[in-house]
Amino acid sequence: MSEVINQNRVTGKPAQDSNIQAAIVLAGIVKTTLGPRGMDKMLVDAQGRVTVTNDGVTILEEMQIAHPAAKLIAEIAKTQEREIGDGTTTVTMLAGEFLKRAQSLIAKGIHPTVIIKGYRLAEKVAQDILFNNSVKVESEEVLKKIAQTAMTGKGAEGYREQLADLIVLATKKADRNNIKFAGMVGKSVEETLIMEGTILDREMGNEDMPKTLNNAIVGLFNGDLDVKNPEIDTSIKFSSFQEMANFKEAEEQKLNEYALKVINSGVGIIFCLGNINDKVLYTLANHGIAAVRRVNKFDLEMLSKTTGAKIVANINDLRREALGAAGRIREERVNDHEVRIFVDQCTDVKAVTILVHASTDHILKEITRAMTDGLGDVLASKDSRIVAGGGAIEIEVAKGLKQYAQTLKGREQLAVIEYAGALETIPETLAENSGLDAIESITSLRQAHDQGKANHGLNLFDDTISDTMNAGIIEPLKIKTQAISSATEVAIVILRVDDNLMSKDKQ
Repeated sequence: MSEVINQNRVTGKPAQDSNIQAAIVLAGIVKTTLGPRGMDKMLVDAQGRVTVTNDGVTILEEMQIAHPAAKLIAEIAKTQEREIGDGTTTVTMLAGEFLKRAQSLIAKGIHPTVIIKGYRLAEKVAQDILFNNSVKVESEEVLKKIAQTAMTGKGAEGYREQLADLIVLATKKADRNNIKFAGMVGKSVEETLIMEGTILDREMGNEDMPKTLNNAIVGLFNGDLDVKNPEIDTSIKFSSFQEMANFKEAEEQKLNEYALKVINSGVGIIFCLGNINDKVLYTLANHGIAAVRRVNKFDLEMLSKTTGAKIVANINDLRREALGAAGRIREERVNDHEVRIFVDQCTDVKAVTILVHASTDHILKEITRAMTDGLGDVLASKDSRIVAGGGAIEIEVAKGLKQYAQTLKGREQLAVIEYAGALETIPETLAENSGLDAIESITSLRQAHDQGKANHGLNLFDDTISDTMNAGIIEPLKIKTQAISSATEVAIVILRVDDNLMSKDKQ
């Protein structure tokens, strides 16, 4: 068959083993990064650029993953990052552990369908236990603690209190999609700040344009201020020099019309999604008007939300009611080969920029990644619910699942027990990565939870087992529910596969 359809084929148990092993290997790679004392990975790309990080999604994005089952898990983890902003390592680990334990059940003669049924039952009960052990967020201080927990163990740990304050402040001013990160090398992390505006990796379109504008009137145009070129190669034949002169004159007239419409609109600066012809730029510069061309769509939308200007699609609509304002706009050279435009001191903003400062590019990337995780956790917790961190909630869910398993009569009971054991690998790994005795830690945690201490987890600030909720080690409920749901789903998808068909390379 493989010769007929030009495919490599692996079937039955070898296919299952291959898929499960790929998941276990991927989980093993990120496992040592979990927690505040997790280790870093050094990633080197094809161009030789080095990245040192313990951020799960960064590791998965930089890795060259070939196996299809591992790719599935990596995609689920990236979805976790997009939807919630944190928890990628947890998803990857749980998926690998669910499959590893399923493999041991398969070896005992239990069919994957039975395991899948048990996992589905376990996931539903786990979600109920999670919710029942969560509490509603009631203060900004709790949100700050959540941000600090997310940043602990990353490059930002030494500045986590200050950065947590900035994250919470940003979420008060704007929603998830309207908070932008920008970075500058050369200053201390302590100088990180929130701008009520935005930053563009662009420069003024003409050297003679003003480099600083105070109380600027802003216009935004979603098009080109240029004569359109044909989309395909076209030849134009002129029968006389007069025809060619008329054609050129018509182009010049069109460009002059564009410039006059901008000048008459009353703007001090115009940001354009497309190109602006050099002649238009020259005319605008002579009238003291600044212009920025080829601004990307996201930045144009950020400018709209910070300055209040409307994005117009027709230059004739660039009227007073469509314009916005900014207290200050300036072009600044940040290093030998990089110029940026800063738009700030805006009022009634619906978007903000967190300007991250750091002494080196490596530290800048780590601080930004840590703050992104912190921001994701705060947004996931805002007007929502939280759970105790440090592995406390995983132990409590595992305890409840083991009790639930005793009510089942079929082989699904074994799958539920293994599912519970997989959840316990989270606190176990936290202990291992912190240099603690994992067996002793898990035993003590189980004992505490059996005594009704549902919020007791690993407090790795002082290496004790205590009430992590009171200690401020807190995590959003959404991260846990999404991680367990995603990891269960991808594990079930992989368990259902008993035939790997891979196309051969064309000869």
